[in-house]
Amino acid sequence: MKLSRTAFIVLLIVFNIAIDQISKIIVRAKITPFSETPIIGDYFTLHNVENTGAFLGMGSDLNPTLRLILLLLLPIVVLGYVLYYIIKNKTLDRFSLVGFCCIIGGGVANVYDRIVHKSVTDFFHIDLGGVFKTGIFNIADMSVMLGMGLLLYSSFANTKKEKTSN
Repeated sequence: MKLSRTAFIVLLIVFNIAIDQISKIIVRAKITPFSETPIIGDYFTLHNVENTGAFLGMGSDLNPTLRLILLLLLPIVVLGYVLYYIIKNKTLDRFSLVGFCCIIGGGVANVYDRIVHKSVTDFFHIDLGGVFKTGIFNIADMSVMLGMGLLLYSSFANTKKEKTSN
């Protein structure tokens, strides 16, 4: 049985949302808020932080109306348009399609948190001793970053393919 393109898109988006939401349910239930639990020493730690802003808390100090527009309404419109675009555009390569699905899934998961919980639960933190350090993030953020990476890869691969065919 071959999965239709639209079913593949929906399943991948739902998978991204489900994995993120399951991880957040576990963190909210098992990890004390504002605690720090070492997973791999101090290099990889688990937290339970509620983020009322966007990436790294940006926008958390905006007035409520502006926060509603920038962190809820605008993302819903953009995610809806991207979903429409990938369903209608049958010429997308597999990497771009999966990348867009990851971005939509991660975006929807975080928007869902903002609607239901009024904040986004973040819990992963990486600190490789000054060489590499992240803010506190979640599975949805990882999904969005993976999606962006796949889109970049696809763009470079397609550009290289075009140059070699000329």
